[in-house]
Amino acid sequence: MEQTEALIVEQLKAGNERAYKFLYDQHYQILCHAAAQYVKDDFLAETIVGDVIFHLWEVRETLEINTSLRQYLMQSVKNRCTDYLKSQYHQKELAELQDFPVLLYIKDDDYPLGRLLEQELEDEIMKAIDNLPEECQHVFRMSRFEEKKYEEIAHELKISVNTVKYHIKHALALLHAELGKYLAGAILLLLEQMK
Repeated sequence: MEQTEALIVEQLKAGNERAYKFLYDQHYQILCHAAAQYVKDDFLAETIVGDVIFHLWEVRETLEINTSLRQYLMQSVKNRCTDYLKSQYHQKELAELQDFPVLLYIKDDDYPLGRLLEQELEDEIMKAIDNLPEECQHVFRMSRFEEKKYEEIAHELKISVNTVKYHIKHALALLHAELGKYLAGAILLLLEQMK
């Protein structure tokens, strides 16, 4: 990292808003262009870049950059775009599963096995939520169980709406990773039972 960039990072870590603005002015447009190449949507690209740059400000005190600022930011944008595309793919998969006969079988009250599996799945979901990082879990519970809007959560916890969004995305990704295996196992078990 060049000396100028090292100075900007130091100023950023110290909470200097001018360093943050300089970083934003220097890199925003190119990062938006790069993000748009991944997500094929200019508005979404701008949102992702805004999230990345804002997150940089939020974690500024613990920031460790071993490459150039541009490389670091590009990699962060690429990671966020990849995460977004993966979540879109999984949402599509879940939407397709809604009509999957096995899930209808699980929900049918005429089948004791279905009720048992539904209860087990609910238990696994609650365990997975309990295993989320503390702040992430708190935000997720407020959103899903207390049905609070992102703005309400942000106001109550004194964090930004972008941070709330980040925690929800992070929670959903962790839950998907942990519960995906369980759901696949439940479906395989039901398929065996239906033979």
